[in-house]
Amino acid sequence: MARIQPIQIIGTQRSGSNLLRLMLNQFEEITAPHPPHILQRLMPLLPFYGNLQEEANFWRLTNDVCTLVERNPVVWTGIELNRGQLIAQCKSNSLFELFRVIYDLKAGNDQASFWACKSMANIQYAEELEVAGIRPRYIHLFRDGRDVACSFRKAIVGEKHVYHIAKQWARNQEACLALKSQVGAERFIQVSYEDLIESPEKEMRRISSFLGLPFNPAVFDFYKSEESKNTAGAGQMWANVSKPILKGNSKKYQKELSALDIAIFEKQAGNMLLALNYALENNGIFGSAPFSKAELSKFNLENNRLKQEASLAVDPEGMKLRQPQEELLRSIRKQELVAL
Repeated sequence: MARIQPIQIIGTQRSGSNLLRLMLNQFEEITAPHPPHILQRLMPLLPFYGNLQEEANFWRLTNDVCTLVERNPVVWTGIELNRGQLIAQCKSNSLFELFRVIYDLKAGNDQASFWACKSMANIQYAEELEVAGIRPRYIHLFRDGRDVACSFRKAIVGEKHVYHIAKQWARNQEACLALKSQVGAERFIQVSYEDLIESPEKEMRRISSFLGLPFNPAVFDFYKSEESKNTAGAGQMWANVSKPILKGNSKKYQKELSALDIAIFEKQAGNMLLALNYALENNGIFGSAPFSKAELSKFNLENNRLKQEASLAVDPEGMKLRQPQEELLRSIRKQELVAL
């Protein structure tokens, strides 16, 4: 049997990654489940588990990873995570190997030759993915960062002040471009959200060619799929995936951000906007000097205030579905504190 091939979508959240994931999931050769964010959530907690070469420690990590997947707000259908069998399939006692084996299991169960992970924060772990031998094909999905800022402001996750969003967005894109120079065109493709929604057939044909797969017109029926309906039902911030592609869903920042917000974003991330061929507004509110300590302090206070507001305006049904995962992570952290 040919080795299952991994696909990793990278970039910044709120850039259309669920749209792309669901379109990829329409290919018979690809399974693209909603991500439980295995690496993003558990990498920071690894010190708690101690030496993973010790059987008990690796079993505990395996159990927690499986529980995280089992509690995903969008259920992974058709697989049973047998802890012992998963461990037996691991070539090494590492979180990255568990990540690979679980996604491979999903692909095998779905009779797919590819799996796609849309945990975009995995750009932080690209070096480890390479060293672990996973070596995915990377799809760098990017969107105008100012529109990303608009989207994050409405979401329950992430930073809320444009300065913090701009800083994170630019850092993620820089990491993606650095990876592009390392892995080469055979395993790296760039796709802009704006091109994807305005010329979807052209972009999906380009992605199909990159993956070596025949183009499948079923990609445009993504919104009719059970996976799409389940994703949309898991929270308001994913509601649009139950609709056809929203053409024209760009440059929203021109109406939703103030001139000051746009100026702050462009001062922090203007060079990266230009690198990705986005035009600047050039309103000249700020000079070339770095933001002062007083300005940064003000941005931090406002960011915290906006986060607090977002937490109070949370979608109750979506929060209920996400709560089991959060309880698991709190439990792991609590055990860590007790152990210390």
